[in-house]
Amino acid sequence: MDRLSGLDASFLYLETPAQLMHVCGVIVLDASTIPGGYTYPGFRAELDRRVRDVPEFTRKLRRVPLGLDHPIWVQDKHFDIDHHVHRLALPSPGGYAELVELTSHLAGLPLDRSRPLWEMWVIEGYHADDGRERVVVFSKMHHATVDGVSGSNLVSHLCSLEPDADPMAEAEERRHAREPGHRELFGRSVVSMVTRPLNAVRLVTPSVELVTKTVGRARAGTAMAAPFSAPRTSFNGTITGHRVIALADMDLEDVRQIKNATGTTVNDVVLAVAGGALRGYLEDRDELPASSLLATVPVSVREESRHSSGANKVSALFAKLGTDTDDPLERLRDLAERNKHAKEHHSAISADSLQDWAEFAAPRTFGLAVRAYAGFKLPERHPVVHNLVISNVPGPPIPLYFMGALIEGLYPLGPVFHGAGLNVTVMSNNGSVHVGLIACQESLPDIEDLVQRFPAELKALKKAVAAQTKPTPIKRKRTAASGAGS
Repeated sequence: MDRLSGLDASFLYLETPAQLMHVCGVIVLDASTIPGGYTYPGFRAELDRRVRDVPEFTRKLRRVPLGLDHPIWVQDKHFDIDHHVHRLALPSPGGYAELVELTSHLAGLPLDRSRPLWEMWVIEGYHADDGRERVVVFSKMHHATVDGVSGSNLVSHLCSLEPDADPMAEAEERRHAREPGHRELFGRSVVSMVTRPLNAVRLVTPSVELVTKTVGRARAGTAMAAPFSAPRTSFNGTITGHRVIALADMDLEDVRQIKNATGTTVNDVVLAVAGGALRGYLEDRDELPASSLLATVPVSVREESRHSSGANKVSALFAKLGTDTDDPLERLRDLAERNKHAKEHHSAISADSLQDWAEFAAPRTFGLAVRAYAGFKLPERHPVVHNLVISNVPGPPIPLYFMGALIEGLYPLGPVFHGAGLNVTVMSNNGSVHVGLIACQESLPDIEDLVQRFPAELKALKKAVAAQTKPTPIKRKRTAASGAGS
């Protein structure tokens, strides 16, 4: 029986018509590399062939009787690729503005829970800045099915190192788990419900010890930033189901040069750039808070986790973005120091703590609580938990081909939440850093202005680093022996 973990299931319980829990991606393709040329029927047929033997693409949810336990995954015996892959064309002139308008609309549509929880739209007629036509794939997959790492692994089933090569990851010899009967499923759920309090007792002592250690770190000034300490901005309230997307690109070599020159990390540089972009955006709108914005940064614990099952194996740390600091280099240095403490603090927390506690999420109670939380507009009444989510996903350092088409752009987009209506995700790909922003449309209507500040802020940071590391010319003193021509 393939039961969802508590953390996987929590993404189902958190979902409402306004708070959609799927992750999206905008994949820009040069279809001229496809052997034999691009046709939509051929593209769809190849996609169908590659996903057929991958359970994550062909399984669907089955609820447990009376909601006594988390749902299970079962094989969709009537799987049809036409329910998941759709064809669209951009209206004239088919540029960037039309692309983000269409993908923003698609991002606001919920997935059909009666089928496997993924969809792709093949968008034709996109004309890039060089005037050449591209094919764009807009993908959507529920967070109950993937996190950042497992999502990348799934993409490997669809990509290859050469246009006519086999996928990087061939489908494993895996079968769908046996589907239990109604009585067996009910019995297992009752046992799980009865033993759940005993498991909770085992988590109490480690959790109390963690709180004690956190208090000690806070007194010593080495704790990560605390939730509920974020300043309020215009994108920290109750969200709607409308989405808006913006995309930008940065040079990965610039990021690496800054990292090497300052002794920081790629993640430090990304967060500092985001902090500078947000500072400029809010300052121009007379909305800049006196204290720094606070971001939730997802962290993969896949290598440390003791759990073998579950798609989501993540934790999170809180990071101040230095939006209260004007100088970009000073912001990076301060942020790097705080991140060092945050990572040390995070490493002291059990890798499975979030997954373990998520097992106690009750389907009905959780869902009702989320709806009440939004209905009473509670995000606008209590202190702000965090301002936004920022993810940094390492991508392929070499060219990849999606169904034979060269990937030119790979922009991941995460979910947004009540109280934090902006999500920033960056992903490296073959020498570029692709920046994907998604937000609640009503909370951040001018998202394009914000995303364009990312490459500009990286340029400003690179300039500041260069000025700091530039050697000072040595002035030679004139002596009596020095002649006018020396």
